[in-house]
Amino acid sequence: MSGRDVFEYALLRVVPRIERGEMINAGVLVYCRAQTYVGARVHLDEGRLRCLDPQVDVEGVRAALRGYEGICEGGERAGQAAGEDPGRRFRWLTAPRSTIVQPGPVHTGLTAEADKEADRLLRLLVH
Repeated sequence: MSGRDVFEYALLRVVPRIERGEMINAGVLVYCRAQTYVGARVHLDEGRLRCLDPQVDVEGVRAALRGYEGICEGGERAGQAAGEDPGRRFRWLTAPRSTIVQPGPVHTGLTAEADKEADRLLRLLVH
């Protein structure tokens, strides 16, 4: 693959107590139209999350994050979104939500390999 393509990304944030507005980054969504790619990388730091809310439903948060991964992967795990193209799945995943797991704003960049970019962004912005 030569050159670099435009890609979009959004952080997945966990906001355990909406009224307080505190959050931790727990994943990243990446979409690159030119590479027909949509992917999610997640990492939940349970200790940090429990600092914000000791009573948080960690398994519920993990399930929600797995849901984002499943929709990106397509197939059976994507449910109704399985038949949608990667761009539509990314737009649906990045739509604003008022749940505990929320997508952040969409940002853009250039990449030669969107899959590796997802790994890099997870290391940089989540770990």
